[in-house]
Parts: sequence; C-alpha cells; structure tokens
Amino acid sequence: MIPVLAGLDIGGTKCAVVLAKENGEDLELIAKESFPTPGTPEEAMSQMTETLAELLLIESNLSLQAIGISCGGPLDSKRGLILSPPNLPNWDHIDVITPVQECFNVPVAVQNDANACALAEWKWGAGRGTNNMIFLTFGTGMGAGFILNGSLYTGTNDFAGEVGHVRLENDGPIGFHKAGSFEGFCSGGGIAQLAQSMAKDWLSQGNTTSICTSLDHLSSITAKKVGQEAQLGDELAIQIYKVVGTKLGRGLAMLIDILNPEKIVIGSIYLRQEKLLKPFVMDELQKEALSYALEVCSVVPSGLKENVGDFASLSVANYALENK
Repeated sequence: MIPVLAGLDIGGTKCAVVLAKENGEDLELIAKESFPTPGTPEEAMSQMTETLAELLLIESNLSLQAIGISCGGPLDSKRGLILSPPNLPNWDHIDVITPVQECFNVPVAVQNDANACALAEWKWGAGRGTNNMIFLTFGTGMGAGFILNGSLYTGTNDFAGEVGHVRLENDGPIGFHKAGSFEGFCSGGGIAQLAQSMAKDWLSQGNTTSICTSLDHLSSITAKKVGQEAQLGDELAIQIYKVVGTKLGRGLAMLIDILNPEKIVIGSIYLRQEKLLKPFVMDELQKEALSYALEVCSVVPSGLKENVGDFASLSVANYALENK
C-alpha cells in the first residue's frame, strides 16, 4: 500500500482537495480537484469529503494516513472550529474536524492559512532545515506563520502571527481595519490604495504615468498593474514600490529584532516582485534591524512558489500525523 496525505483548502471563492505521497524527502502531488465554495458550510464539507473519497479511488493501493485543513482565520485549531473569517461570513463556530474524522477515521487537524504555509515552507520549501523561521503571506492580506525552536507557534488562542494589524505609520492605506498598518502598505489591496493616492497627486501635478491615464480612472488601478508597469520602468510605479519595499523592510526589522529568525520566507507579491522590492527592503533593514540579528537572517521568496497553497493543507496533515 502507498501511504498518502490529503489536504482540504477552504477559501472564500473556491475549495480544493489534494492528495500527495512522499517522494524521498519531498512530497509529490498525485491528485487535485477544485470547485467553487458552496453556499453553506454543510454543503462545502460534504462536497470536500465526497471529492476526497473519489480521489482515493484513483488507485487501489492508496492508504490514507492523515488529513489537513487550511482555512483563513480566525479559527480554533484545538477544537477544530472555523470562527467566521471575513471571507467566510457564514462559517461561525463550524466544526470542520468531526465530519471529516467520522468519514475517514484518520488524524485530522486544521490551521489558518499562514500557519499552514509556514509549515509547508519549513517542511518542503525555502525554510527546510531551519529551526526558527517566519513565513509572510503578502498577498490579499499580510499574515505570518512562526516556526520557533523547531515547532509551530500559534499563541494562546491561535492569534499569533497577525502582523498585518501592526501600525507602521499614523496614516496611510487601510489594511486589517487600520490605516497605516503593515497590511495597509504590504498587501494587494493596500498597494492599490497607495497607488491610487499617489497617482492622484502625480497626475494633479501635470505628470503622466502608464498605471493610470487620468484622474477619472484612479479606481481602476490594481497592485498587479503597478507591478507590471514598475517592471517596465514607469517612474511613479517604481516610487510606489519604493514605499512598499521600505515599509516591508520596516516590518521585517521589527520581526527580526523580536524573534531573531534564521530565515524569513515571503510569498505571493514578494515572490513575483523580488527584484523590485529587495533593494528597498534591504536598505531599510540595514537602517532599522539589530546588526547581529540581521547577520544571521536571510529574506527569501517562497520556495514552493505558486504551489505553496496546495502544500499548505498537506503540511497540516503531516503535522497531524506527527502530533497524533
């Protein structure tokens, strides 16, 4: 029999079910199914368990070892409850572990997506071999997962790692319901807000930019557009990324000074825009971080790249197996 791990990823717009087997020290995906997130939690859990049961039939010799569930927070990992995340408003105190465990009778665990990604990068990605590692999402939002002294650190009630809520400036783009927050400056939505504000001033001064042709189109600016134009050399887009990179460096300096990690792994936007962001990040780190702590810490993009989401839920399954 071939031992396999399964992962369930619950998102605001889509859900995914993945199956993988060990391949030496790595994990090999052998099946994946995605579908739009159903209207109710009960429908979603039912469809995910049915999909997993179907995937386990693709080969007759698969032996399911554990199941991991990744979902946006807040949640209670000890009790297996989803606590009404912003992108899943109907999921209030929903038990996701019991129905899955009853179906498959194997260890099941749930973690928020940042913690799940941290586990994945630590086990199979850029953080492999480290004892102290931080993973930053830097996508739709800014969240963190901490591996400290060789273990996942989740805090007293699963709220460790909410770095996006930290205020970096008294004012600025809004993220995590707070103006000037780490998430405000360093997330997709935050970059769009910052770009719209800077483009308004830029265009009002009679300048031109390829990220927006007129004041009437400010609302159409996206983080993706700013990144594309910055790569093509647009002056305003590069200035926007200088602000983002500087604030990212400031946030990282805080984490380095407090937690003294060996490695900080960053996903999504940093993965795609490392060349643009890194010089500004490192310049700010040199100014702000303690030199002895900075010397032993490297800042790198996700090693699992765009597949980190698939490996995230599988890492939770692996975590459930190791801690059963």
